Amino acid sequence: MKWRKVIRILHRDIGYLAVALTIIFSISGIAVNHIDDWNPNYVIEIDTLKISPMTDTVYTRESVEAFVISQLNIKDSIKSHFRPSPEQIDIFLEKKTISANIKTGIVSIEKIKNRRVFKKMNFLHLNTPKKLWTWISDLFAVSLILLAITGLFMIKGKEGFAGRGKWLFVLGMLIPILFLFFYY
Repeated sequence: MKWRKVIRILHRDIGYLAVALTIIFSISGIAVNHIDDWNPNYVIEIDTLKISPMTDTVYTRESVEAFVISQLNIKDSIKSHFRPSPEQIDIFLEKKTISANIKTGIVSIEKIKNRRVFKKMNFLHLNTPKKLWTWISDLFAVSLILLAITGLFMIKGKEGFAGRGKWLFVLGMLIPILFLFFYY
């Protein structure tokens, strides 16, 4: 069997195996690249409401918390709370945070929802599972290296690596080098 035929078979079969992981890692990579623009794991919604201001002059944590919860008719169990000032309380519930100013009656409710698909992709991409997934990710990385190398030799002649391919290869090497030079 000729070596170019072996390379094509390897490239094809490794490529088929790597398609799903390539898509997962690529989509997650784009999402993580833009983490300053949006949260790829969660949708965060903020609603602002007005409740009656608290007229009680004794602002104990229990009384403030009970007042805000009763005004909002909240049934969820409270995980914790924080009092940044005597008039302000932050109440933390499951996937929800309530920030209330009891003097003005202005309440902000922040709700968090999972982005199901992105969160799962990021879970894998960022190697959160560890253990066996680390080995699978390493094998995937090796398969990408093999795909890159075998791809260099798939086509022969002026369209292949010996022709214009070598110039595109050099350009591909220069791009990260230039970015490292300017930004590192």
